[in-house]
Amino acid sequence: MARESTSSAGFSAEERAAMKEYAAELKAEKQRKGAADKAALDVQDLLDKIAALDDGDRQTAQMVHAIVTKVAPDLAPKTWYGMPAYYRDGKAVVFFQPAGKFKARYSTLGFNDGAALDDGAMWPTSYALTTIGPAEEEQIGELVRRAAGLS
Repeated sequence: MARESTSSAGFSAEERAAMKEYAAELKAEKQRKGAADKAALDVQDLLDKIAALDDGDRQTAQMVHAIVTKVAPDLAPKTWYGMPAYYRDGKAVVFFQPAGKFKARYSTLGFNDGAALDDGAMWPTSYALTTIGPAEEEQIGELVRRAAGLS
C-alpha cells in the first residue's frame, strides 16, 4: 500500500480508511454467519465496491472480475480492505487494488501467500495495471489459474 500523508501513528488517511473498511467487512461477515445467501451478499458487496470506483478503475476492476470468475470460479468473490478480492479456504488469494484507493499511479493486481505462484527463490506477487487488452487478459487469466492451483 502506497503511503501518502502520514499521521503520528504512521498510517496515511487512506490506510486508516482501508483498515476501517476491513473491520466493517469482518463485522458484516460475523453477522452473516449461517445465512443461506452469504455468498450472494459477499458478491454483491464486491460488485457495489466496483461500481463505486472512478471510471478507469471501475473498467479495469470489471475486467479483472470477469477474468477471475471465468478462469477460477471456485475462488469466492468478497471485499478485502474495501477492495475486490477472491478467496480460497477463507483467505484472500487474488486482489485488485484500485489506483484511486491509495492515490497511486496505477491499479494493482496482487496475490497473497495462498497463491500457488512460487517459482524458484523469487517471483512477483503484484502487477501494475494501466489497461487490459487481449494479451493482458490472457496473462491475467494464466496468473489467476496458477494462483488458484488450476495449472
